[in-house]
Amino acid sequence: MRSHNLFAFLPLALLMLAGCDDPGGSKPDKPDAPAPARSQGADGMASRDPASGQASEAKTSDSEPRPVMQAQVVLDRLGFSSGVIDGKASRSFANALQAFQQARGLPVTGTLDKATAQALAPWSNIPATRVVTIPDAWGKIAFTALPDGAAAQAKLTQLGYESLAEKLAERFHTTPEVLALLNPQRQSTGEVTPAPAASATPAAPTFAPGQAIRVPNIGADAIDPAQVKRPDWLDTLRSLGVGTNQPEVARIVVDESEGWLRAYDADDRLVAGFNVTTGSKNDPLPIGDWKVKGVAYNPPFAYNPELFWDVDDSEDKQRLPPGPNGPVGVVWIDLTKDHYGIHGTPEPASIGRTESHGCVRLTNWDAARLALMVTGRTKAVFRN
Repeated sequence: MRSHNLFAFLPLALLMLAGCDDPGGSKPDKPDAPAPARSQGADGMASRDPASGQASEAKTSDSEPRPVMQAQVVLDRLGFSSGVIDGKASRSFANALQAFQQARGLPVTGTLDKATAQALAPWSNIPATRVVTIPDAWGKIAFTALPDGAAAQAKLTQLGYESLAEKLAERFHTTPEVLALLNPQRQSTGEVTPAPAASATPAAPTFAPGQAIRVPNIGADAIDPAQVKRPDWLDTLRSLGVGTNQPEVARIVVDESEGWLRAYDADDRLVAGFNVTTGSKNDPLPIGDWKVKGVAYNPPFAYNPELFWDVDDSEDKQRLPPGPNGPVGVVWIDLTKDHYGIHGTPEPASIGRTESHGCVRLTNWDAARLALMVTGRTKAVFRN
């Protein structure tokens, strides 16, 4: 993913105020026409899990134990995301565990302790990884490196993925580096060799349509096309492995110091948790109580260098096309705090590790999932 930290997201009316800025207008995007039903919504790499208590197919079974990645996979399926699935016992993993523990009434330790392992036991038959075949249709996608600078990028029609590895990584909620670790050798015949230990140094990932590769075994990716009115948003959900069966949330809470967002339903039950990046010294998170105004799907962006302390004001303003490598990723959740919102990112591995320009950033897949949960009645609490 590319870094676009110098780009501002502004109202389409180009109201220029400090902050992260929104897509303009307080209402959600309205669909133009229903999307056609294709492959029952999800793509051909959607999860097909064994029934409770049944073993997975031999082709899906992993070559080695991956307890942390397996827990990340299950937590992600249940709505408690560690962001990037990488098999590491990181702070992001601890945040996901804490959210799950809170939701289940367990001691909140942030560790995969005995009580937590027992609570996750019903999903112990879900392997950490599975084998998928890269669709032949992906061979028709043009992957090109994005040019540097807003002026050059403004000439494009989309800020899309730069490589097949990057697209695959987003589809399975991970990084190209993790895919390289899982696939030290790949053959066009569809054979997959055992993956190396997590400590091994991966080679640069090179993939091609028709190859069988091992990926994190994410699920919850079933899509009902009837619930998605915009064809481009349906394509986005499919490309991110995000299903349409999401809970409606009445309240979201963002904790700046801990780096997480948690979502609660109308009965105040914790139903989802995500890792986030929030604000900076120069652009602090706006602490307070806000509400969701609307959602912009695959929005374009306006670049105004005057709004950022770390950008030369002499640069020209630009309008940037939409895309997963855009400055706020695939979605913008607008808030009643002017020019602030919750959005995706072109750099998923940076979530929880770097600062933002005041807004709340999630991975593209987590932002898309949250966008399906919120409504115009959802409250947003920002605290430090």
